[in-house]
Formats: sequence, structure tokens, C-alpha cells
Amino acid sequence: MKRILSPLLVVFSASAFAADVPKLLGDYLTANVIIKGEIVVVVPPPELDKYIAKVEGAARKNPEWFREHAKTGKPGVPLPFDEKLGLTKEEYDEYLKFWGKREFKGIEAVPIRLIGGSDGRWNINIGGAAQAISTLKYDPKADHFRSPNGELKRIEDVDADANSTLGAWSGHEWKFEEKTGLGTTKENIAIGKTGDKKFGLVVYRLQEISDQGTRLIDRGMVVRFPLGAAGIVKPPTAPAPKKK
Repeated sequence: MKRILSPLLVVFSASAFAADVPKLLGDYLTANVIIKGEIVVVVPPPELDKYIAKVEGAARKNPEWFREHAKTGKPGVPLPFDEKLGLTKEEYDEYLKFWGKREFKGIEAVPIRLIGGSDGRWNINIGGAAQAISTLKYDPKADHFRSPNGELKRIEDVDADANSTLGAWSGHEWKFEEKTGLGTTKENIAIGKTGDKKFGLVVYRLQEISDQGTRLIDRGMVVRFPLGAAGIVKPPTAPAPKKK
């Protein structure tokens, strides 16, 4: 981790402007320090595969019912039990048990820095493959983010339960959505913390869908970082002078 992050310390070494840190960001990120983050993905156990195959088979046989049933569930949470899912109640309970064993897998270490600008707006600067998040600027007065696409407005706070894809976590979310004659663009960013209060999360997603329903872009990422002092990268210590 140190070997990856150290060369990037220089990237964020520019002086930051003194300003009050917005509470919605400061509750999770300390300003003007490097925080060790990690892009993560959720990896389900292989035992789930046979249950997923059965549900997919049932969906192909009865697609209209499946679409309607999917509307009764929450995003990222297993669908409510129904015999038409292709699983017995016992199999469904086993599916939930294995779903509960999913894990986070780190795929890239990235530096994070919360920086305030002279215009009063704030950036969550993230390196590596998560650099797209750095293009968003938060305006604490208007309580919105602005990206190259437009204004991301505050929506309902996140309060996900343990069965959600990322497990139990809570936080704040902003969303941009624009419909044109060519299709729909959606962009979301959320920041929060895990249920055990050990880690912070920055969740980002960008989607472009054509008017025919084809997904032209579907780019999402989750960046996880230790909360508090545990996540702050200490500056390298200068070597002691050699004795003559």
C-alpha cells in the first residue's frame, strides 16, 4: 500500500484553501490529508451459482411475471420469496444464507483527498481508476454536486440493510438525470459509512441508455476507506542525518 500511495502524495500536495468543511463530507473524510482508499467489488460465494441459475431459468419461462415481481423488491436486495422464482422455500433460505457470506475484494489502492476551493466548492479527489469522481464539485450552500453532465441534486438518504449488495450502510446521495431525444443519462454519487462504522464508502455510477433501451455506458465503482485516523496516510519521515 505505501509503495503505491507514496508517489501519489505529490499529486495532491498543492495548498488547499482554508474553509469550513461541509458536515455531509466531513463526517467521513478529513480535509487536506491523504486517505488510503481502495476500489472494491463484492464477491459472492460460488455456492450461489446453482440458485441463480434456477432463478434465471424461471425468469426466461415467465418474463412478464418476473418483471412485475422485481418491482416489489429493493435495489441490490434479494427478491422476496415466491414459488415462481424456481426455488423451494428451503432453497431460498439456503440462498439467503450464502448471500450473507459475500465479501469485499480490493482491486486497486487509491489515494483520497478532500479539498476546498477558493470558490467555496469541494472536491473528493481520488486517484487511479476512480479519477472520474474527482470531476464532481460539491457546493455546500446549494447542497448539490456539479459534474460535466450537470447538477446532481440531493435525494433520499441511504439506509441500506444487511441484505443489500454492500451490506448495512448509511449515508447521503445525489443524483443527476436528463432525458433527451437520444436517450437518458443518469449519474449518482453517495458517501457514507458501513454499519459497523469501521469504513467509509464513496459509491459512484454513470449510465447512458439509448431511447431503444440499450446501455451505452454503465460505469460504477465503490471506494472504501478506513474511517478516522486509521485511514490517514502519514507523510514519509525524513531520514536521520548520518553521523560523521
